[in-house]
Amino acid sequence: MTMRKVDFSSSYFFVMTTLLVLILLFISTEAAATGLFIFGDSTVDAGNNNYIETIPENRANYEQYAQNGFFQEPTGRFSDGRIIVDFIAEYAKLPLIPPYLQPHIADFSNGVNFASGGAGVLSTTHPGLVIDLERQLKYFEQVRKSLTEKLGVAKAEEVISEAVYFISIGSNDYMGGYFGNETMQQLHGPEEYLGMVVGNLTQAIQELYEKGARKFGFLSLSPLGCLPALRALNPRANNDNEEAGGGCFDAASDLALAHNNALSMVLTSLQHILQGFKYCNSNFYDWLLDRVNNPTKYGFKEGVKACCGTGPYGGENTCGGTKEYEICDNAKDYVWFDSFHPTEGIHEQFAKALWDGPSSSVGPYTLQDLFFGKEKQTIADIVDI
Repeated sequence: MTMRKVDFSSSYFFVMTTLLVLILLFISTEAAATGLFIFGDSTVDAGNNNYIETIPENRANYEQYAQNGFFQEPTGRFSDGRIIVDFIAEYAKLPLIPPYLQPHIADFSNGVNFASGGAGVLSTTHPGLVIDLERQLKYFEQVRKSLTEKLGVAKAEEVISEAVYFISIGSNDYMGGYFGNETMQQLHGPEEYLGMVVGNLTQAIQELYEKGARKFGFLSLSPLGCLPALRALNPRANNDNEEAGGGCFDAASDLALAHNNALSMVLTSLQHILQGFKYCNSNFYDWLLDRVNNPTKYGFKEGVKACCGTGPYGGENTCGGTKEYEICDNAKDYVWFDSFHPTEGIHEQFAKALWDGPSSSVGPYTLQDLFFGKEKQTIADIVDI
């Protein structure tokens, strides 16, 4: 009996070609970017305050705010270059997310930035000078309507539900809205005031959820009392015998930490109450404090003084506006760029931590999980072998 010779070469080629196509489809599906909508204050403001009537200190459209040369001219970002949401957009394969008030934005499908320097959760924080959170939510509703008109109901709902909503706000409520407002301190004790801030922030999150948002990222509050501006206000800061990290305005830092703890409990509750609610959070407070106290561990040389400013710690005047200031030669050596805001280096390091940091420090999801899906398929899931 003569055995028939089988030519496996064509079959092998067909199988390998099919697998290659499936792999490419898998990769392209995983790399498909979703939108990024940003709410908050100067930590994430990409230039909205350039387009509103406000005080000079609430703007960052001055030459020194483009010191590192990434942008050819100042954009309104409170940094020597990029801010955290710029890096997040890059990791998510998105273009830079424009400020909402920037003229002639043709497409909101990739998201938009509503943040405003000086803004707070409460409308009583810097009223008339900023875009508070309530107004930012109203702007989002206008964007939602615009997407529906342009894309149709079904596609607009898909864009809204697949997008990530990044929120960084609350610092100004405590610094200017409370410690800088004697009337507010007389009306409300610290715990009651904190409840007002966290309560209103919770309502904002729920409102976004009701409008279709499902995936959220949060930048928790920093140790506010260790900002150069608040350190300069604290008499303890001028004591040469203070240990590293000493001299911080403890009352402000304590309130920030209490805010973070309260918000963490709220987010845990919302995850159980709201179907499909997913979020990324982390301990920015300890993360930044460690860099303030131990800058050389993370590639910096100075963790206490601001690169740009005047007075003790560069904390008396902001960097620009109508005030005089001094500026360092290399912001890359500094944790703080001006009296309130960190340098691009800090923004980049924390963006990376939120993007794919370990579960011990970021959770319950990373931002990478939210953009590209936590449960990623493998070829074994696609091909039944």
